[in-house]
Amino acid sequence: MQSAVGSAFAPAREAVLAAPNGYTDAFAWVVVLAFLGGAGVEWAARSGRLPAGHERTGRAVVAGAWALFAAFWLVLFPHFAFEQKSYVEGILALAAVPACLSVAKLLLTGRDSLFVLSRSVGWMGLVYLPFETVPPVSLFGTTFPAPKELLIRAVTVQTGALIELLGYHPELVEGPVLGYANAYRFTTGGGHELVFEIVLACTGLGSMAIFVGLISAVRAPLPRKLRALAVSIPTIWALNLLRTTFIGIAFGKQYLQVFVDEVLFLFGSSDPYMVSFFLSDRVISQVLAVVALVGITYLVVRELPELLTVVEDVLYLVTDEEYDLHGSVDLPAEPAGGSESGRL
Repeated sequence: MQSAVGSAFAPAREAVLAAPNGYTDAFAWVVVLAFLGGAGVEWAARSGRLPAGHERTGRAVVAGAWALFAAFWLVLFPHFAFEQKSYVEGILALAAVPACLSVAKLLLTGRDSLFVLSRSVGWMGLVYLPFETVPPVSLFGTTFPAPKELLIRAVTVQTGALIELLGYHPELVEGPVLGYANAYRFTTGGGHELVFEIVLACTGLGSMAIFVGLISAVRAPLPRKLRALAVSIPTIWALNLLRTTFIGIAFGKQYLQVFVDEVLFLFGSSDPYMVSFFLSDRVISQVLAVVALVGITYLVVRELPELLTVVEDVLYLVTDEEYDLHGSVDLPAEPAGGSESGRL
């Protein structure tokens, strides 16, 4: 979510100009295609559709994709940490670099369960990147909006409806950067204008792509995959609308003007009107988002216990200790649908 203070929209323009550009978009597609290509080779090797020896090829391609993924997060770190001033996202981006390199090393040394996580990253990118990179298209004299425009518009309208339902009445204005109605303007008692804009990061797309990728990657019956999607996607959508509504009201009404000097110092800003935005968006909402993702993951693995393989691998990467989570959540030790353990 972007914000602007006063009638000028310069801060929002600067934020978009500082965002990842066409080069990083192309880099992201290379990473995703590497993951999907490696998954294809791995599947063909497992099924015997490739001659002997291609097992090592699949392993090398996927490990290389993880190395590229590490470089991608390193490139994005300055954007999150210094341009967006999102310390949570900045720390996570920086931590992802050694984590990705560790996955590459573990794959090369035979931890085949990580192929599930690798496939999921490819599917995540395939869901997310079209919204990030596909522009509007003109056909037969008609311009069709970009996918992200439709998604942002839907979130904007529903966020506005919730804000109105709670008794607040901001003005809907034409988006200062993206060129369509995706921003709301509050006016303080002193006549000061505060504008916050719904952007792609405000739609919950990233979280939804994570779960679509994870659910698509595991080998399990289709009905259970569909149930897992039915649990995760609507929940993420609803929680995200509550998040955007909370940020909009907290910023627009300046409800979190606490520790002003300390917050401005922490985020490198001199504008006191931004304190409520920083606290509501960059601190409270992002921390709660992590908690929500953990809760949704628990609900999803109740429907799709095969995902515990991924959770166990992530915990191993963080703690360097092996875990068996099936017993802790009252699930069978060997879920139906196949195992990812052992070598190719």
